[in-house]
Amino acid sequence: MTLETGIKGAAECVVTAAETAAAFGSGSLDVLATPKLVALMENAALTAVKPYLDEGSDTVGTRIDVAHIAATPVGMKVRAEAELVEIDRRRLVFSVKAWDERELVGEGMHERFIIGAEKFLAKCNSKLDK
Repeated sequence: MTLETGIKGAAECVVTAAETAAAFGSGSLDVLATPKLVALMENAALTAVKPYLDEGSDTVGTRIDVAHIAATPVGMKVRAEAELVEIDRRRLVFSVKAWDERELVGEGMHERFIIGAEKFLAKCNSKLDK
């Protein structure tokens, strides 16, 4: 399979108390936390490209620009979708959007890089040696 623009992925959850702004510490209200919205969008992007990656490869998120435009209450389902819109060697750019059961709740752009997992983790863990 060849990685190409137009590939799509999705992720969803039902908002629980654990996914609220109050629980994440990103606010004080019991509504979907922006960090959880971002995580769903990242997961949708990862889901889109994971089947196309070589063994030992993975992707890591490096940039996200998202507008969280509507609140979602506890108990409502949220679905995020990502579409691969640009490929620049190892850099992948996605258009991301999310909806609850009533409306669009977030949209933006997300960038990921294809990495060799073993090499990436070795470099990261080398910080512990210094």
